[in-house]
Amino acid sequence: MEKPAVAGGKPVRENKIYYGHQCIDEDDIKAVCDVLRSDAVTCGPKVKELEEKLAGYVGAKYAVSMANGTAALHCACIAAGIGVGDEVITTPLTFAASANCVLYVGAKPVFADVNPETYNIDPDSIIAHITEKTKAVIAVDYTGQCVENERIREICDKYHLVFIEDAAHAIGSAYKGKKVGSLADMTCFSFHPVKTITCGEGGAVTTNNEEYYKKLVLAHSHGITHDEDLMEDAPHEGPWVYEQISLGYNYRLTDFQCALLLSQLNKLEEFKAKRKAIVDKYNEAFKDLPGIIVQKEIPESDTCRHLYIIRLDLNKLKCTRKEFFDAMSAENIQCQVHYVPTYFFPYYKHLGYKEGLCPNAEEIYKGILSIPLYPTLSEKDTDDVISAVKKITEYYLNF
Repeated sequence: MEKPAVAGGKPVRENKIYYGHQCIDEDDIKAVCDVLRSDAVTCGPKVKELEEKLAGYVGAKYAVSMANGTAALHCACIAAGIGVGDEVITTPLTFAASANCVLYVGAKPVFADVNPETYNIDPDSIIAHITEKTKAVIAVDYTGQCVENERIREICDKYHLVFIEDAAHAIGSAYKGKKVGSLADMTCFSFHPVKTITCGEGGAVTTNNEEYYKKLVLAHSHGITHDEDLMEDAPHEGPWVYEQISLGYNYRLTDFQCALLLSQLNKLEEFKAKRKAIVDKYNEAFKDLPGIIVQKEIPESDTCRHLYIIRLDLNKLKCTRKEFFDAMSAENIQCQVHYVPTYFFPYYKHLGYKEGLCPNAEEIYKGILSIPLYPTLSEKDTDDVISAVKKITEYYLNF
Protein backbone atom coordinates (compact mmCIF):
# COMPACT_ATOMS: atom_id res chain seq x y z
CA MET A 1 0.00 0.00 0.00
CA GLU A 2 1.36 3.41 -1.02
CA LYS A 3 1.58 5.76 1.95
CA PRO A 4 -0.07 9.17 1.77
CA ALA A 5 2.07 12.23 2.37
CA VAL A 6 0.77 12.62 5.94
CA ALA A 7 2.18 9.18 6.72
CA GLY A 8 5.58 9.87 5.20
CA GLY A 9 4.82 9.09 1.56
CA LYS A 10 5.45 11.26 -1.48
CA PRO A 11 2.70 13.75 -2.47
CA VAL A 12 0.94 13.01 -5.72
CA ARG A 13 1.93 16.44 -7.04
CA GLU A 14 4.39 19.26 -6.37
CA ASN A 15 2.15 22.28 -7.01
CA LYS A 16 -1.20 22.93 -5.34
CA ILE A 17 -4.55 22.87 -7.08
CA TYR A 18 -7.78 24.23 -5.61
CA TYR A 19 -11.37 23.05 -5.54
CA GLY A 20 -12.45 25.78 -7.97
CA HIS A 21 -10.92 28.41 -10.22
CA GLN A 22 -12.03 30.97 -12.81
CA CYS A 23 -11.26 30.37 -16.49
CA ILE A 24 -10.28 33.69 -18.11
CA ASP A 25 -8.73 33.92 -21.58
CA GLU A 26 -7.54 36.69 -23.89
CA ASP A 27 -10.99 37.11 -25.46
CA ASP A 28 -12.40 37.86 -22.01
CA ILE A 29 -9.65 40.36 -21.27
CA LYS A 30 -10.13 42.09 -24.63
CA ALA A 31 -13.89 42.35 -24.07
CA VAL A 32 -13.33 44.12 -20.75
CA CYS A 33 -10.62 46.40 -22.11
CA ASP A 34 -12.81 47.44 -25.04
CA VAL A 35 -15.49 48.64 -22.63
CA LEU A 36 -12.95 50.40 -20.40
CA ARG A 37 -11.89 52.35 -23.48
CA SER A 38 -15.48 53.21 -24.38
CA ASP A 39 -17.74 56.01 -23.20
CA ALA A 40 -19.87 53.92 -20.84
CA VAL A 41 -18.36 51.76 -18.13
CA THR A 42 -21.68 51.44 -16.27
CA CYS A 43 -25.38 51.93 -17.11
CA GLY A 44 -24.45 51.50 -20.77
CA PRO A 45 -25.36 49.25 -23.71
CA LYS A 46 -23.57 46.12 -22.50
CA VAL A 47 -26.07 45.71 -19.66
CA LYS A 48 -29.02 45.36 -22.03
CA GLU A 49 -26.98 43.18 -24.38
CA LEU A 50 -26.11 40.80 -21.54
CA GLU A 51 -29.66 40.63 -20.21
CA GLU A 52 -31.05 39.83 -23.64
CA LYS A 53 -28.42 37.17 -24.30
CA LEU A 54 -28.86 35.55 -20.89
CA ALA A 55 -32.65 35.48 -21.23
CA GLY A 56 -32.30 33.96 -24.67
CA TYR A 57 -29.88 31.32 -23.47
CA VAL A 58 -32.08 30.07 -20.62
CA GLY A 59 -35.34 30.50 -22.55
CA ALA A 60 -36.90 33.16 -20.33
CA LYS A 61 -38.71 36.32 -21.39
CA TYR A 62 -36.76 38.62 -19.07
CA ALA A 63 -33.42 38.88 -17.29
CA VAL A 64 -32.23 41.53 -14.85
CA SER A 65 -28.51 41.68 -14.11
CA MET A 66 -27.48 42.10 -10.48
CA ALA A 67 -24.36 43.04 -8.50
CA ASN A 68 -24.10 39.49 -7.11
CA GLY A 69 -26.14 36.36 -6.44
CA THR A 70 -27.19 37.57 -3.00
CA ALA A 71 -28.61 40.76 -4.50
CA ALA A 72 -30.48 38.57 -6.99
CA LEU A 73 -32.09 36.61 -4.15
CA HIS A 74 -32.93 39.77 -2.22
CA CYS A 75 -34.61 41.39 -5.21
CA ALA A 76 -36.52 38.18 -5.97
CA CYS A 77 -37.92 38.26 -2.43
CA ILE A 78 -38.92 41.91 -2.90
CA ALA A 79 -40.57 41.18 -6.25
CA ALA A 80 -42.45 38.25 -4.71
CA GLY A 81 -43.92 40.59 -2.10
CA ILE A 82 -42.42 38.68 0.81
CA GLY A 83 -42.46 40.68 4.04
CA VAL A 84 -42.95 40.76 7.78
CA GLY A 85 -45.02 37.85 9.06
CA ASP A 86 -44.32 35.65 6.03
CA GLU A 87 -42.42 32.37 6.01
CA VAL A 88 -40.22 31.07 3.20
CA ILE A 89 -39.13 27.44 2.95
CA THR A 90 -35.57 26.70 1.88
CA THR A 91 -32.75 24.21 2.47
CA PRO A 92 -30.00 24.44 5.10
CA LEU A 93 -27.46 22.76 2.79
CA THR A 94 -26.52 25.91 0.91
CA PHE A 95 -24.66 29.18 1.24
CA ALA A 96 -26.18 31.44 3.90
CA ALA A 97 -27.56 33.90 1.33
CA SER A 98 -30.37 31.49 0.44
CA ALA A 99 -31.87 32.13 3.88
CA ASN A 100 -30.40 35.56 4.63
CA CYS A 101 -32.38 37.07 1.74
CA VAL A 102 -35.57 36.10 3.58
CA LEU A 103 -34.39 37.90 6.70
CA TYR A 104 -33.56 40.99 4.62
CA VAL A 105 -37.27 41.50 3.89
CA GLY A 106 -38.38 40.82 7.47
CA ALA A 107 -39.69 37.30 6.89
CA LYS A 108 -38.78 33.99 8.52
CA PRO A 109 -36.69 31.25 6.85
CA VAL A 110 -38.05 27.76 7.45
CA PHE A 111 -35.65 24.89 6.78
CA ALA A 112 -36.86 21.76 4.99
CA ASP A 113 -34.70 18.64 4.92
CA VAL A 114 -32.88 17.25 1.90
CA ASN A 115 -32.98 14.02 -0.04
CA PRO A 116 -30.29 11.76 1.51
CA GLU A 117 -29.02 10.64 -1.91
CA THR A 118 -29.21 13.76 -4.12
CA TYR A 119 -28.69 16.32 -1.30
CA ASN A 120 -31.33 18.59 -2.86
CA ILE A 121 -34.38 19.85 -0.99
CA ASP A 122 -36.95 17.10 -0.43
CA PRO A 123 -40.43 18.01 -1.79
CA ASP A 124 -42.10 15.92 0.93
CA SER A 125 -40.28 17.96 3.55
CA ILE A 126 -41.44 21.15 1.85
CA ILE A 127 -45.05 20.00 2.21
CA ALA A 128 -44.50 19.12 5.87
CA HIS A 129 -43.35 22.68 6.61
CA ILE A 130 -46.11 24.63 4.84
CA THR A 131 -48.26 26.78 7.11
CA GLU A 132 -50.78 29.55 6.55
CA LYS A 133 -47.82 31.96 6.75
CA THR A 134 -45.82 30.33 3.95
CA LYS A 135 -45.34 32.73 1.03
CA ALA A 136 -42.61 31.13 -1.10
CA VAL A 137 -40.15 28.30 -1.61
CA ILE A 138 -36.48 28.99 -2.38
CA ALA A 139 -35.19 25.71 -3.83
CA VAL A 140 -31.43 25.44 -4.33
CA ASP A 141 -29.89 23.46 -7.21
CA TYR A 142 -27.15 22.09 -4.97
CA THR A 143 -23.85 21.46 -6.82
CA GLY A 144 -25.68 22.31 -10.08
CA GLN A 145 -28.10 19.38 -10.07
CA CYS A 146 -31.68 20.45 -10.75
CA VAL A 147 -34.17 20.24 -7.94
CA GLU A 148 -37.33 18.20 -8.56
CA ASN A 149 -38.87 21.05 -10.51
CA GLU A 150 -42.14 19.39 -11.45
CA ARG A 151 -43.04 18.38 -7.92
CA ILE A 152 -42.03 21.73 -6.46
CA ARG A 153 -44.03 23.52 -9.16
CA GLU A 154 -47.07 21.39 -8.28
CA ILE A 155 -46.65 22.13 -4.57
CA CYS A 156 -46.30 25.86 -5.16
CA ASP A 157 -49.33 25.95 -7.44
CA LYS A 158 -51.45 23.94 -4.99
CA TYR A 159 -50.59 26.15 -2.01
CA HIS A 160 -50.34 29.44 -3.97
CA LEU A 161 -46.63 29.90 -3.24
CA VAL A 162 -43.99 31.74 -5.24
CA PHE A 163 -41.35 29.36 -6.61
CA ILE A 164 -37.89 30.95 -6.48
CA GLU A 165 -35.06 28.78 -7.80
CA ASP A 166 -31.62 29.52 -6.36
CA ALA A 167 -29.55 28.45 -9.35
CA ALA A 168 -26.28 29.97 -8.15
CA HIS A 169 -24.65 26.61 -8.98
CA ALA A 170 -26.70 25.70 -12.03
CA ILE A 171 -26.13 27.96 -15.04
CA GLY A 172 -26.14 25.58 -18.01
CA SER A 173 -28.12 22.82 -16.28
CA ALA A 174 -31.47 21.64 -17.66
CA TYR A 175 -34.51 19.78 -16.34
CA LYS A 176 -36.23 17.51 -18.88
CA GLY A 177 -34.59 19.46 -21.68
CA LYS A 178 -35.58 22.91 -20.40
CA LYS A 179 -32.81 25.18 -19.19
CA VAL A 180 -32.68 26.26 -15.57
CA GLY A 181 -33.81 29.87 -15.66
CA SER A 182 -37.04 29.18 -17.51
CA LEU A 183 -38.78 26.89 -15.00
CA ALA A 184 -39.45 28.72 -11.72
CA ASP A 185 -41.35 31.97 -11.16
CA MET A 186 -37.95 33.60 -10.69
CA THR A 187 -34.50 32.06 -11.02
CA CYS A 188 -31.41 33.56 -9.36
CA PHE A 189 -27.88 33.12 -10.71
CA SER A 190 -24.42 33.89 -9.33
CA PHE A 191 -21.30 34.67 -11.32
CA HIS A 192 -18.67 34.46 -8.59
CA PRO A 193 -15.22 33.32 -9.84
CA VAL A 194 -15.62 29.69 -8.77
CA LYS A 195 -18.93 29.35 -10.65
CA THR A 196 -19.15 27.95 -14.19
CA ILE A 197 -18.98 31.43 -15.74
CA THR A 198 -17.89 34.60 -13.99
CA CYS A 199 -17.62 38.36 -14.14
CA GLY A 200 -15.74 38.70 -10.84
CA GLU A 201 -18.89 39.17 -8.83
CA GLY A 202 -22.31 39.42 -10.36
CA GLY A 203 -25.70 37.79 -10.58
CA ALA A 204 -29.01 37.86 -12.40
CA VAL A 205 -32.68 37.02 -12.06
CA THR A 206 -34.64 35.53 -14.94
CA THR A 207 -38.42 35.33 -15.14
CA ASN A 208 -41.32 34.91 -17.55
CA ASN A 209 -43.56 37.15 -15.44
CA GLU A 210 -43.74 40.78 -16.57
CA GLU A 211 -44.94 42.02 -13.17
CA TYR A 212 -42.00 40.40 -11.41
CA TYR A 213 -39.66 41.78 -14.07
CA LYS A 214 -40.79 45.36 -13.50
CA LYS A 215 -40.40 44.99 -9.73
CA LEU A 216 -36.93 43.48 -10.15
CA VAL A 217 -35.83 46.41 -12.33
CA LEU A 218 -37.00 48.90 -9.71
CA ALA A 219 -35.57 46.98 -6.76
CA HIS A 220 -32.07 46.72 -8.24
CA SER A 221 -31.80 50.41 -9.11
CA HIS A 222 -32.98 52.52 -6.16
CA GLY A 223 -36.69 52.15 -6.99
CA ILE A 224 -36.10 54.90 -9.55
CA THR A 225 -37.67 55.03 -13.01
CA HIS A 226 -37.51 57.20 -16.13
CA ASP A 227 -40.59 55.47 -17.54
CA GLU A 228 -43.44 57.99 -17.73
CA ASP A 229 -45.96 55.13 -17.73
CA LEU A 230 -44.83 54.37 -14.17
CA MET A 231 -44.41 57.92 -12.91
CA GLU A 232 -47.07 59.47 -10.72
CA ASP A 233 -46.52 63.05 -11.85
CA ALA A 234 -46.06 62.56 -15.60
CA PRO A 235 -45.84 64.28 -18.03
CA HIS A 236 -42.64 66.01 -17.02
CA GLU A 237 -40.69 69.03 -18.14
CA GLY A 238 -37.91 67.10 -19.85
CA PRO A 239 -35.99 63.83 -20.29
CA TRP A 240 -33.76 64.54 -17.29
CA VAL A 241 -36.61 63.97 -14.84
CA TYR A 242 -36.95 60.72 -12.93
CA GLU A 243 -38.99 59.52 -9.96
CA GLN A 244 -38.37 57.19 -7.08
CA ILE A 245 -41.59 55.20 -6.80
CA SER A 246 -40.46 52.46 -4.40
CA LEU A 247 -37.60 51.68 -2.04
CA GLY A 248 -34.76 50.06 -3.94
CA TYR A 249 -31.04 49.36 -3.81
CA ASN A 250 -27.94 49.95 -5.88
CA TYR A 251 -27.52 46.38 -7.15
CA ARG A 252 -26.54 47.24 -10.72
CA LEU A 253 -23.85 45.46 -12.71
CA THR A 254 -21.21 47.48 -14.59
CA ASP A 255 -20.74 47.39 -18.35
CA PHE A 256 -17.26 45.94 -18.10
CA GLN A 257 -18.57 43.10 -15.92
CA CYS A 258 -21.34 42.54 -18.44
CA ALA A 259 -18.75 42.45 -21.23
CA LEU A 260 -16.80 39.78 -19.38
CA LEU A 261 -19.95 37.75 -18.79
CA LEU A 262 -21.00 38.04 -22.43
CA SER A 263 -17.63 36.64 -23.43
CA GLN A 264 -17.93 33.87 -20.83
CA LEU A 265 -21.42 32.97 -22.06
CA ASN A 266 -19.89 32.24 -25.46
CA LYS A 267 -17.86 29.48 -23.78
CA LEU A 268 -20.54 28.11 -21.46
CA GLU A 269 -21.32 25.00 -23.51
CA GLU A 270 -17.60 24.24 -23.80
CA PHE A 271 -17.17 24.69 -20.05
CA LYS A 272 -20.19 22.46 -19.44
CA ALA A 273 -18.80 19.67 -21.62
CA LYS A 274 -15.46 19.74 -19.83
CA ARG A 275 -17.08 19.75 -16.40
CA LYS A 276 -19.32 16.82 -17.37
CA ALA A 277 -16.31 14.85 -18.61
CA ILE A 278 -14.48 15.36 -15.31
CA VAL A 279 -17.61 14.42 -13.33
CA ASP A 280 -17.98 11.22 -15.37
CA LYS A 281 -14.34 10.38 -14.72
CA TYR A 282 -14.70 10.96 -10.98
CA ASN A 283 -17.96 8.99 -10.82
CA GLU A 284 -16.34 6.01 -12.51
CA ALA A 285 -13.29 6.18 -10.25
CA PHE A 286 -15.24 6.45 -6.99
CA LYS A 287 -18.43 4.45 -7.62
CA ASP A 288 -17.14 1.25 -6.01
CA LEU A 289 -14.56 2.76 -3.68
CA PRO A 290 -15.20 1.64 -0.08
CA GLY A 291 -15.40 4.57 2.30
CA ILE A 292 -16.57 7.04 -0.37
CA ILE A 293 -20.22 7.83 -1.16
CA VAL A 294 -21.00 9.46 -4.51
CA GLN A 295 -23.84 11.98 -4.84
CA LYS A 296 -26.75 10.52 -6.82
CA GLU A 297 -28.36 12.36 -9.70
CA ILE A 298 -31.98 12.32 -10.83
CA PRO A 299 -32.45 11.25 -14.48
CA GLU A 300 -34.42 14.41 -15.28
CA SER A 301 -31.38 16.62 -14.62
CA ASP A 302 -28.81 17.36 -17.31
CA THR A 303 -26.35 18.80 -14.82
CA CYS A 304 -23.61 21.31 -15.40
CA ARG A 305 -21.98 20.64 -12.07
CA HIS A 306 -20.43 23.54 -10.17
CA LEU A 307 -19.13 21.35 -7.35
CA TYR A 308 -18.07 17.74 -7.14
CA ILE A 309 -18.83 16.35 -3.70
CA ILE A 310 -17.36 13.21 -2.22
CA ARG A 311 -18.96 12.05 1.01
CA LEU A 312 -16.78 10.20 3.48
CA ASP A 313 -18.32 7.12 5.06
CA LEU A 314 -16.98 7.79 8.53
CA ASN A 315 -18.39 4.50 9.77
CA LYS A 316 -15.80 2.74 7.61
CA LEU A 317 -12.91 5.20 7.53
CA LYS A 318 -10.77 5.32 10.65
CA CYS A 319 -10.36 9.09 10.53
CA THR A 320 -12.18 12.36 10.96
CA ARG A 321 -13.11 14.60 8.06
CA LYS A 322 -10.44 17.06 9.23
CA GLU A 323 -7.81 14.33 9.02
CA PHE A 324 -8.92 13.41 5.50
CA PHE A 325 -9.01 17.10 4.51
CA ASP A 326 -5.49 17.62 5.87
CA ALA A 327 -4.26 14.48 4.11
CA MET A 328 -5.57 15.85 0.79
CA SER A 329 -3.84 19.16 1.49
CA ALA A 330 -0.59 17.29 2.12
CA GLU A 331 -0.98 15.81 -1.37
CA ASN A 332 -1.24 19.44 -2.61
CA ILE A 333 -4.93 19.10 -3.41
CA GLN A 334 -7.01 21.72 -1.64
CA CYS A 335 -10.58 20.74 -0.83
CA GLN A 336 -13.48 22.67 0.70
CA VAL A 337 -16.71 21.94 2.55
CA HIS A 338 -20.04 23.04 1.02
CA TYR A 339 -21.81 23.77 3.28
CA VAL A 340 -22.17 24.18 7.00
CA PRO A 341 -25.96 23.94 7.55
CA THR A 342 -27.16 27.53 7.76
CA TYR A 343 -28.88 27.20 11.13
CA PHE A 344 -25.64 25.96 12.71
CA PHE A 345 -24.29 29.51 12.60
CA PRO A 346 -24.34 31.59 15.80
CA TYR A 347 -26.51 34.27 14.20
CA TYR A 348 -29.25 31.75 13.47
CA LYS A 349 -28.90 30.16 16.89
CA HIS A 350 -29.49 33.58 18.41
CA LEU A 351 -32.71 33.72 16.36
CA GLY A 352 -33.86 30.50 18.01
CA TYR A 353 -32.90 27.86 15.46
CA LYS A 354 -31.52 24.63 16.91
CA GLU A 355 -29.57 21.66 15.62
CA GLY A 356 -31.70 18.64 14.81
CA LEU A 357 -34.11 20.44 12.45
CA CYS A 358 -32.98 18.58 9.32
CA PRO A 359 -31.42 15.20 10.19
CA ASN A 360 -30.52 14.24 6.60
CA ALA A 361 -28.74 17.54 5.91
CA GLU A 362 -26.86 17.34 9.20
CA GLU A 363 -25.74 13.75 8.56
CA ILE A 364 -24.62 14.60 5.02
CA TYR A 365 -22.70 17.64 6.26
CA LYS A 366 -20.54 15.49 8.57
CA GLY A 367 -18.78 13.79 5.68
CA ILE A 368 -18.84 16.02 2.60
CA LEU A 369 -15.77 17.39 0.82
CA SER A 370 -15.61 19.33 -2.44
CA ILE A 371 -12.74 18.20 -4.63
CA PRO A 372 -11.28 20.12 -7.62
CA LEU A 373 -13.66 20.73 -10.53
CA TYR A 374 -13.13 23.36 -13.22
CA PRO A 375 -12.60 23.28 -17.01
CA THR A 376 -8.86 23.98 -17.08
CA LEU A 377 -7.98 20.92 -15.00
CA SER A 378 -5.71 18.69 -17.08
CA GLU A 379 -5.89 14.90 -17.35
CA LYS A 380 -2.92 14.75 -15.01
CA ASP A 381 -4.65 17.04 -12.53
CA THR A 382 -7.74 14.84 -12.35
CA ASP A 383 -5.61 11.69 -12.28
CA ASP A 384 -3.78 13.17 -9.29
CA VAL A 385 -7.04 13.98 -7.51
CA ILE A 386 -8.27 10.42 -8.02
CA SER A 387 -4.95 8.95 -6.92
CA ALA A 388 -4.94 11.06 -3.76
CA VAL A 389 -8.52 10.15 -2.82
CA LYS A 390 -7.85 6.45 -3.38
CA LYS A 391 -4.53 6.48 -1.55
CA ILE A 392 -5.90 8.30 1.49
CA THR A 393 -9.09 6.22 1.54
CA GLU A 394 -7.15 2.97 1.47
CA TYR A 395 -4.86 4.21 4.21
CA TYR A 396 -7.73 5.15 6.52
CA LEU A 397 -9.69 1.99 5.78
CA ASN A 398 -6.76 0.01 7.12
CA PHE A 399 -5.35 2.47 9.67
